[in-house]
Amino acid sequence: MATLSVPPSPPYPRDDATHLYKAFKGFGCDTSAVINILAHRDATQRALIQQEYRAMYSEELTKRLVKELSGKLEEAILLWLQDPAGRDAEIVRQACTRGDTRTVTEVICSRTPSQIQIFKQIYHARYGTYLEHDLEGLTSGDHKKLLLAYISIPRYEGLEFDRFMADNDAKALYKAGEKRLGTDEHTFIMVFSERSRAHLAAVASSYHSMYHKSLEKAVKSETSGMLEYGLLTILRCAENPGKYFAKVLHRAMKGLGTDDTTLIRVIVTRTELDMQYIKAEYHKKYKKTLNDAVSSETSGNYKAFLLALLGPKH
Repeated sequence: MATLSVPPSPPYPRDDATHLYKAFKGFGCDTSAVINILAHRDATQRALIQQEYRAMYSEELTKRLVKELSGKLEEAILLWLQDPAGRDAEIVRQACTRGDTRTVTEVICSRTPSQIQIFKQIYHARYGTYLEHDLEGLTSGDHKKLLLAYISIPRYEGLEFDRFMADNDAKALYKAGEKRLGTDEHTFIMVFSERSRAHLAAVASSYHSMYHKSLEKAVKSETSGMLEYGLLTILRCAENPGKYFAKVLHRAMKGLGTDDTTLIRVIVTRTELDMQYIKAEYHKKYKKTLNDAVSSETSGNYKAFLLALLGPKH
């Protein structure tokens, strides 16, 4: 469930565009007004506001925001303004450019097949290169094989699965890993890239029943590095994506300093999807609300924007 709160009768996009223009006029920007509008509009409304702004003022709203805002708030709002697929394409492209394989792996391995197909098309249209080509240059070995398979193989997105097939996959993974010396990575890559989320969750359940050990622990003991991270991301998002992203957010805010890029990426990309579940899982695991955690790690208008996306504390 989403945490985005949109007014019951939202203003017309033209009115929002007018109010944004007024917020930019004069000395300094009325940042609170910008946040109050943009943090409470869904993807369709945000696209219409940008269209109206362009038509009325012969200027891109994004370009005006770059002039008016700065720092982490600017980064968060510009990412939020995009549609979900365009956002994923930009996140992956920027991560590829800076050699950030962890972010690339997180985004690819946590998305559904239909989400991947749409953002792949936008990626090619926008950057003039295929995602596959960029992954070839960024990754290597079994990690590369996993990502290339994951973005190209269509997977069923429904909830039904075949228990007999799930049992067979559990046996195959056991034979490929814990039963033998060394690991048959090909089998792990095949099962994790070809099976639906519902099926993979059933495989994990079968594995635990048969061998009295979690599939997650088997992945950790049998693989390492970015291959391990990719497989774990796929598995955790199959079993409980809310719990997975709660952990990602906790890691971003743990210790000295905050990984703001991760904090922004996860909050902005999950607000319209499943942030309610992430908040519930965060509170359950860390005995603290996500709102309180974000509030203690951020400040000013940047904090106000993220909290507006997160919605009420409870």
